Amino acid sequence: MQPQAFYRVVADDFAAVDAIIRRQLISRVPLVEKIGDYITSAGGKRLRPLLVLLAGNALNLRGERLGLLAASVEFLHTATLLHDDVVDKSGLRRGRATANALWGNAPSVLVGDFLYARCFEMLVELGELPVMQVLSAATRVIAEGEVLQLSKIRDASTSEDTYMEVIRGKTAMLFEASTHSAALLAGASEAQIAGLRCFGDALGVAFQLVDDLLDYRGDAATLGKNVGDDLAEGKPTLPLIYTLREGSAEQAELVRQAIQQGGLEDLAPVLAAVEASGALDYTAAKAREYAAQAIEALQVLPDSPYRAALIELTEFAVARTH
Repeated sequence: MQPQAFYRVVADDFAAVDAIIRRQLISRVPLVEKIGDYITSAGGKRLRPLLVLLAGNALNLRGERLGLLAASVEFLHTATLLHDDVVDKSGLRRGRATANALWGNAPSVLVGDFLYARCFEMLVELGELPVMQVLSAATRVIAEGEVLQLSKIRDASTSEDTYMEVIRGKTAMLFEASTHSAALLAGASEAQIAGLRCFGDALGVAFQLVDDLLDYRGDAATLGKNVGDDLAEGKPTLPLIYTLREGSAEQAELVRQAIQQGGLEDLAPVLAAVEASGALDYTAAKAREYAAQAIEALQVLPDSPYRAALIELTEFAVARTH
């Protein structure tokens, strides 16, 4: 499946969002513009602004206000990426050196702050308090999710419920906020608002489950990051949690040691253990469950090329290899 198919229906809207992003990156401090331009031009999927555009168009909302919301969401997401790479000490994202690897931690954190500020300046310009409430609450929940994840680093006792709480906060929340805010801006019905919130949440969970699966089943060339990054950081993601719970005593002990110690010394045997325990198949099945929930939630929307694109996007999210 080609991802271009679900971008094509909002291609003109996407071009307008790109123009807004370039305009909003202007700063009197050259390094702010340089880092901001580098991170926003990194060739990512831009799924969150895509969700805003598809949800808005599915509800017959078009034009500059929808583009402003989409750009706000992208700035919010990009700010979190800059901060995440500092926290995770990441050197590679989307196949390129991270901003912190090139310019250092301090400029990356501060440009992330600049992007948060720009996001909320755009929301003020939009002038819709309910939309601002959704995105400001999402910003808090994302931060809480990241801190919760940080508190569980090298903690082999982390449960599946805690893991789900982490990914709902750090990833699914912004997917949900993207479709929720678009529905509010479009003046959707209560049923449509609720449906699009459920869609965004379920899609976000499915997306992160696949991300965590690919950390053990992908390869660096297609992922744009190093395989085993989560393991190196001691993050207890679902493939590891399942292996601890359902694997053999030997597999569980290997994974427990890998989580507690971090690093990649035992990468090959850990990869073999999570595969043999059925953890990757379990994670993939959970992702498909959430994708099915997401598609079901879209029944609140009228039939249109935009709803069809949201369904295609969901199917792509669980079938992707990067």
